[in-house]
Amino acid sequence: MKITTLALFIAAFFSNSTIASTNESALEQRLNQLEKRLIAAENRAASAEAEIQKMKAPSPVAATAPVAVVSEQSVNSKADNQSPKLSLSGYGDVKIYGDVEFNMDAASHSNGLTSVRRSANTNWADGTNERWDINGRILLGFDGYRRMDDGHFAGFTAQPLADLTGHMNLDDAAFFFGHENDWKIKVGRFEAYDMFPLNQDTFVEYSGNTANDLYGDGYGYIYMMKEGRGRSDTGGNFMLSKNIDNWYFELNTLLEDGTSLYQDKSYHGNEMQKDKNVAYIRPVISWSEGAFSAAAAMEAQVVDNAYGYKDANGQMVDQSNRTGYGLTMTWNGQKSDPDNGIVANFNTAYLDAEDETDFTAGVNALWQRFELGYIYAHNDIDKFDVTNALENCDSDCWITNAGTYDIHTIHSSYLFPNVMGMKNFNIYLGTYVSWVSADQDSSDDSDNTRYGGRVRFKYYF
Repeated sequence: MKITTLALFIAAFFSNSTIASTNESALEQRLNQLEKRLIAAENRAASAEAEIQKMKAPSPVAATAPVAVVSEQSVNSKADNQSPKLSLSGYGDVKIYGDVEFNMDAASHSNGLTSVRRSANTNWADGTNERWDINGRILLGFDGYRRMDDGHFAGFTAQPLADLTGHMNLDDAAFFFGHENDWKIKVGRFEAYDMFPLNQDTFVEYSGNTANDLYGDGYGYIYMMKEGRGRSDTGGNFMLSKNIDNWYFELNTLLEDGTSLYQDKSYHGNEMQKDKNVAYIRPVISWSEGAFSAAAAMEAQVVDNAYGYKDANGQMVDQSNRTGYGLTMTWNGQKSDPDNGIVANFNTAYLDAEDETDFTAGVNALWQRFELGYIYAHNDIDKFDVTNALENCDSDCWITNAGTYDIHTIHSSYLFPNVMGMKNFNIYLGTYVSWVSADQDSSDDSDNTRYGGRVRFKYYF
């Protein structure tokens, strides 16, 4: 019995010793694992802090904010488990922006008084019916700019357009470089200096927003110093500019297909045939002091026999000689008084072309949110092929004879800013009325007035 009791006691002692040893070993393993996890966490924290400091460090390539480009980082990486991020290429600033411009239009029948496009829909054509229309486009802008410490800079701009007709177009696409507040060279597709500003223009969109389709045969021509301004669909610009104190000098050169100036390639009843591209030279000089500024310019097509028509003997008759002059003066009271200052423009332009001279003058003023303007145009046509004109225009043309024609236009607009409290959302109301008078009987003398109204939604982003 004593032996049995002693055996049981010894067995229980060794059993407890084994259990205690096992528990102690498990505890040590847990402590070791916990220590390893703490070390790993400290390493991850140190790595994250180093990455943050690296991102905060300035770019060694340029002092300005660098271009942002998307880096191809692994989203599902188990090693770092980092989300995608923006990395820096170091080649200057990039700006992404745009605007929405949609219009709701109501207009009288358009049956050709002037070569005017009052719709953002470029496929829309003049007709004899009243027009109820919704049109517009969305612009996306991408600008790049890099400035060096010595003031030299270079950059680009690209502005694709998506319109409601389902087409993609392009506003500006240009490259430029120079020295800030000194000189600049610009090449591409863009518009040069505006020599006929219309102020808060909403519905007076005379075709001439680009260098193409400015002149519509059979319509009155409102010449506005835009033939050599640029943004052509058939060519490009090369421009030099210089700043000296209050003076600004600009020389723009436009190379394009000169027949694109004319809608349907027709001029004075004759079909224009291209022989070579044209070259417009357009120098501008402007001066500004305080609220006042003034500019004078000319534009001349300098290539002889670039295009024309064939006469009855089969000989080419040159029609490409065109020279224009312009003067504009502006008072911008909003520079010193943004709320109540008046912005006023006075513009005048004169064109000396083959068998035609055109004079245009306009005045407009903007006060607070209301704009009012008047445009007068005088066309003096020396020669016109009536037979061809009637065959091409049918009943749509208003001007089918040589003679003098006066075109009058009154336009106005009103701005509703900050719609729903959004500083980037505006609504414009615009209206116009136009009429033509002639020194002889016309094909449509009893119906020479056109009018319309527009609601424009403008949203910037």
